[in-house]
Amino acid sequence: MESTDKPAAVAATTTTPPSTTVAASKCPFNYSAVDVGLRVVLFAAAVIAVVVMATSKQTEMVPVPGLPTSVRVPYSAEFTDSPAFVYFMAALSTTGLYSIITALASTLLGRKPSYTNTIWLAFALMDVVFVGIVASATGAAGGVAYIGLRGNSHVRWDKICNVYDEFCRHVGTAIAFSLFAAILLVFLTMFSTFALYKKIR
Repeated sequence: MESTDKPAAVAATTTTPPSTTVAASKCPFNYSAVDVGLRVVLFAAAVIAVVVMATSKQTEMVPVPGLPTSVRVPYSAEFTDSPAFVYFMAALSTTGLYSIITALASTLLGRKPSYTNTIWLAFALMDVVFVGIVASATGAAGGVAYIGLRGNSHVRWDKICNVYDEFCRHVGTAIAFSLFAAILLVFLTMFSTFALYKKIR
């Protein structure tokens, strides 16, 4: 009886492993692919913001102060007239370049596993820096755009969007895409931190 029971016990212990471990090994979550996708979207948002702001020039006939209202001269409004808009262009252009560089670096994560933790840490740190850059540029441009839209009667700053309507629409669209880029950078910061946590846990 003992000789017949032992093989059965051995057979019971050598059954197939749990399916959970097999499924986990077959379908690992690809952090690099998600990161690349988000950074490509960030690049698109930054480029659209830069292009829309760069093409915001509008020329209108405006009256000359001190002369009769019938006397009008052509005057152009463009982003170079405001230091805040120039800073906006520089910040978003740099962000677009950064997004491409980091997207290319992220595609190499699977090929160089020994550098994975270092790259995720660098992503998390640099993403925080660019959150501040894009957010400050969006805020600065948004403040100037609001003055152009509403004016400020306390300091006698007149609104200009009633004259340069197309210019203001371009500026508003560029600021909207910049805000979207800032939100994407916040998500990328959290994603890079979470990916690093999962790698070193």
